[in-house]
Amino acid sequence: MKVNFEYGHGTMSAELPEYTDVFIPGQTVSDPPFLEDVFTATKDSILNPIGMEPLSKLVKKGSKAVVIFPDRVKGGEQPTAHRKVSIPIVLEELYKAGVLKSDVLLICSNGLHRRSTKEELLAVLGQDLFDDFYYSNQIINHDSEDYEHLVDLGKTAHGDPVIMNKYVFDADIAILIGHTQGNPYGGYSGGYKHAATGITHWRSIASHHVPDVMHRKDFTPVSTNSLMRSKFDEIAMHMEEKMGKKFFCCDAVLDTKARQIAVFSGYAKEMQSVSWEVADKRTYVHWAEKKYDVLLFGMPLAFHYGDGMGTNPIMLMQAISAQVIRHKRVLSDKCVIICSSICNGYFHDELWPYTRKMYEVFQKDYMNTLPDMHRYGEYFATNEEYIRQYRFSNAFHPFHGFSMISCGHLAEKHTAAIYIVGAQEPGIARQMGLKTRVSFEEALKDAMEKYVGDKPNILALPLAFKSASVHLCMKDETLTGNLDCSHGCG
Repeated sequence: MKVNFEYGHGTMSAELPEYTDVFIPGQTVSDPPFLEDVFTATKDSILNPIGMEPLSKLVKKGSKAVVIFPDRVKGGEQPTAHRKVSIPIVLEELYKAGVLKSDVLLICSNGLHRRSTKEELLAVLGQDLFDDFYYSNQIINHDSEDYEHLVDLGKTAHGDPVIMNKYVFDADIAILIGHTQGNPYGGYSGGYKHAATGITHWRSIASHHVPDVMHRKDFTPVSTNSLMRSKFDEIAMHMEEKMGKKFFCCDAVLDTKARQIAVFSGYAKEMQSVSWEVADKRTYVHWAEKKYDVLLFGMPLAFHYGDGMGTNPIMLMQAISAQVIRHKRVLSDKCVIICSSICNGYFHDELWPYTRKMYEVFQKDYMNTLPDMHRYGEYFATNEEYIRQYRFSNAFHPFHGFSMISCGHLAEKHTAAIYIVGAQEPGIARQMGLKTRVSFEEALKDAMEKYVGDKPNILALPLAFKSASVHLCMKDETLTGNLDCSHGCG
């Protein structure tokens, strides 16, 4: 059978055995139905929050409000996207209760991601919201290095530092607009994860996006019952305790095309598990009838973190590992990955000015596996030039690279071999510990000779990075609900 995989700006075709299984999110198994009247459903959710009073009872004239929304990495940009629907409804409720428009601040919760550009803020918020707030300087990016606008809240009971956005801390009401969407880091985006990663400091994020947390057995396969997830919750609840107020969350469960399946609002401690129950029906897909020995997918040049992610070797390793984290439940212990990437030496130094140096360090000084790099985390994270580029030239924060490295090791940890096919500079892949071949066919032939035998079970994911991924599970697993599935299947 012929399958086309993502490759650079186009595709690479592969002739695969006829018995190959193909999975495409939203097509192979249909998503749950999306909301036909998303405006009514969202308003009903906001007016009837779970576990806390509605906005009309939480604010009054003179109250200061912050509305916190994720950057373009999360959610859609269509006219009915969650940010564009929910924020105007939230503002309407605030205004009805007496809050002045001048007392509202919109904050993009980019965390250690690069700052959103003017054009990107327009795309995620829509023209009306953008025009109403941008030109009065009421739309800002979170800056995890702006110490004048950060507040140190000490440490959680388990010793994790909590440093957060001061605008959020000082506000009378903090509203998190999030998305309950499958995520390899702790199961789902949204809820307390939004606060713990989007409006904090690199030292807070370094308490969970590190090998000691990400290389544990409870992290792979993806799960909401992991140390990482518990740290998200504890950090965000510590914020709530020190602020003296709860976050008001409004999270949308999204389908493959970023359409809302359901919307839930309220107190994250009670609300997020309810949203997971609905999200599980789309995210944890019980489909596989056998364990797969070979997993094939393609790497485009540009996807959610930015242009060059599919060629930058640090980012490429993270992207490969994300597929392992999501699909480990259906992979055999001897699984081999075959991935297409043009791998042409393009690091996109403007976005990731530090990853070329990380790559060079990895080749020296007894660096045998990616976790060996961890001892350099603080050195890179405190580099003044990298920080300046993060703050003023739309680069990612240098510690973000170490969260990518921590994740990137998991592909090696959980596979027998990884092949990159179509590399224009194959030495780059080989120096990351990967095998290289010209084509999928050659890589599969080599894998069959060395690792998986003459007739391996093969799974192809032709749209692995251009569609919202699911977390594949075995078809015959007996589950009784959200927590059983996301905590224990496999």
